Amino acid sequence: MSKPLPATPLPPDEAPLRHVRQPLPHDSAKRHVTGLAQYIDDIREPEGTLHVAIGQSPRARGRLVALDLDAVRAAPGVVRVLTAADIPGKNDVSPAFGDDPMFAADEISFHGQALFAVVATTRDAARRAATLARVETLHEAPRVTVEDALERGESVLPDYSFGRGDAASVIAGAPVRLEGSLRVGGQEHFYLEGQVALAIPGEEGDVHVYSSTQHPTEVQHVVARVLDIPDAFVTCEVRRMGGGFGGKESQATQWAATAALAARITGRPCKLRLDRDDDFKLTGKRHDFRSDWRIGTDETGRILGYEVDHLARCGYSADLSNGVVDRTMFHSDNAYFMPDVRIGSKRLKTNTVSNTAFRGFGGPQGMLVIEHVLDQVAWAMGRDPLDVRYANLYAPGRDVTPYGMSVEETDTLPALMRSLERSSDYRTRREAIRAFNAGSPVIKRGLALTPVKFGISFTLTHLNQAGALVHVYQDGSVHLNHGGTEMGQGLYLKVAQVVAEEFGIAIERVRITATTTAKVPNTAPTAASSGTDLNGMAARIAAGAIRRRMAAHAAETFGVPEDEVVFRDDRVFAGNESLDFGELAKRCVQSRVQLSEAGFYKTPKITWDRAKGTGRPFLYFAYGAACAEVAVDTLTGEYRVTRVDILHDCGRSLNPAIDIGQIEGGFVQGMGWLTTEELVFDGEGRLRTHAPSTYKIPVASDVPADFRVALYPNTNREETIYRSKAVGEPPIMLANSVFCALTDAVRALDPTRPVPLDAPATPEAVLRACEAMRGRPLG
Repeated sequence: MSKPLPATPLPPDEAPLRHVRQPLPHDSAKRHVTGLAQYIDDIREPEGTLHVAIGQSPRARGRLVALDLDAVRAAPGVVRVLTAADIPGKNDVSPAFGDDPMFAADEISFHGQALFAVVATTRDAARRAATLARVETLHEAPRVTVEDALERGESVLPDYSFGRGDAASVIAGAPVRLEGSLRVGGQEHFYLEGQVALAIPGEEGDVHVYSSTQHPTEVQHVVARVLDIPDAFVTCEVRRMGGGFGGKESQATQWAATAALAARITGRPCKLRLDRDDDFKLTGKRHDFRSDWRIGTDETGRILGYEVDHLARCGYSADLSNGVVDRTMFHSDNAYFMPDVRIGSKRLKTNTVSNTAFRGFGGPQGMLVIEHVLDQVAWAMGRDPLDVRYANLYAPGRDVTPYGMSVEETDTLPALMRSLERSSDYRTRREAIRAFNAGSPVIKRGLALTPVKFGISFTLTHLNQAGALVHVYQDGSVHLNHGGTEMGQGLYLKVAQVVAEEFGIAIERVRITATTTAKVPNTAPTAASSGTDLNGMAARIAAGAIRRRMAAHAAETFGVPEDEVVFRDDRVFAGNESLDFGELAKRCVQSRVQLSEAGFYKTPKITWDRAKGTGRPFLYFAYGAACAEVAVDTLTGEYRVTRVDILHDCGRSLNPAIDIGQIEGGFVQGMGWLTTEELVFDGEGRLRTHAPSTYKIPVASDVPADFRVALYPNTNREETIYRSKAVGEPPIMLANSVFCALTDAVRALDPTRPVPLDAPATPEAVLRACEAMRGRPLG
């Protein structure tokens, strides 16, 4: 299993910190493993709570001709049936573009789309009643695939491209020219806690919504829009989620708004919890792509020109596809300099549920494509792919991205990769694998070492802000609230570490409280790996302001300069005087010193001009690299990932234990995306892989037995919270090494042929590729 490094060594001029950079356990770890952690469905239901179920479309495309709900209304336990006609405000749960109705009223756009909701005394009664509706439609042939959408020329958003130079001409004149296409599959979020919301009506139209969401402000806003009430009438609260991964950024809103509408109309608390199969059918996935590419290089494999067109299957509405596909484009270079480049995209409309945010937010798809392309370049030249990767890394003088941002930290990634090359014994293992494959006609081994360069910040500039609320009570205990949400990633703990460090007190004195729009307004979603960067800094600003006021009072009381007041070890030292932190808090209250503060932080330096395709959309880059080895049975397509070595840059890690856990989990989730997690829609637009029986996420036995994870000793050169770097999303892309290693193993059957392997590389796909390499393609 994973073997973490010791704590990153500190520079000699920096004293150790009490909480920050320490491997403290997750604040809910014991409650997670004992089952005591409370999720939305665990909240004690108020007397009279009703339950909501969704009535779904039996077709993927067509017109709704008639909807007979008489049998539904007459079913046992049914209190009310809701349709679009019952919505007092806008029938729209979209995050931006107004194209996502809560209930379809005329046009049907995907199989399973919500047509109505049943409100009943029990969840079972509501679900049973929902099946009794008689739905009459005028059926039309659905668009399901990228090719269907291209044929009809339909998109949810306009085409978009950026780049520099004349890539087409440079490629045409390059010594080495290659082209191809790679299909990159989608991915189901498969969070442990499904979509769920509990809405409780209040006085004068108020509603309190408990939602499993990454974006409480979005839920607040959409509920208010649907109910036609001011945002201030809606409070959204979430203590924790059982996983989110992006699936609860924009798509928690529909279920919260449906529950809130039911509560508004019935005057009773209402809860909606999607069944797992329905959650699969009714919520979006990672975007899948067909990426068509052309590249021209010199004789050493150095890129001269690159063109890629990302054809994204977005589903029936825009949702977050604007930002997702833009980020695919931003990361189409991954870690490599491209002198002449054009990166294009189409955001295609299909009659499937709208795809949405997923950990990495489009970045993994763009990065996988260029890693695949560089493998093709290396093999065409007879070079080791790692050497071609080294030749193309950003470097001084070769340090501007296709979107005009300078890569200021060009030394970290080459050094990190060289370090991993040595620690993983890459060169020796490469020779050993070559010898093994020469003598093994059936089992083939593969090896790949791939880098990660991932931009940190929301590319929608206004989202790069956060607020935090800190109270110090007169006994010295501290109340902490901020706009970030906890989905298991340890955000709450990290921010609490920051606040405890600021006051010099035990972390047990800091009370972590549920995220709520009633305390911190207008928050950004917990996404884009920015949760700690934003909320940690806002909390530090708030705590710092209180500490300075407390220090000023202590300095005045004891007759010492303010800079001689020190907060340490739960005490406050002022000259020769020392007192407990709680005692100083009590004295401040008695002297009318304000011990509450709302901190606010906005990310500096970032700019992005989308029309011109240039700017600085990211504050900094996080880096990493992974070396993966696989063994493939070429007669069955089955394979094992036998060893993985990871070295990852978290800057000055706020919590090495949490960060290593995020790296391990992110890598395994990425490995699942690229190997076993296959989404299958039939020709009628129905999702056939809608349950654990047909959709395979990685399990414990899929984790490599030899799994070595280490943090790269580094510091963030930008002024982030304690010079740390984000860690939520970048580890997903470390799994590109597994896909490249599988392709490397299959290629060993015949190094003269291109390997026809797309992602996900399921055993069936690997077998098809192996048979094609033998010249006997499967039907």
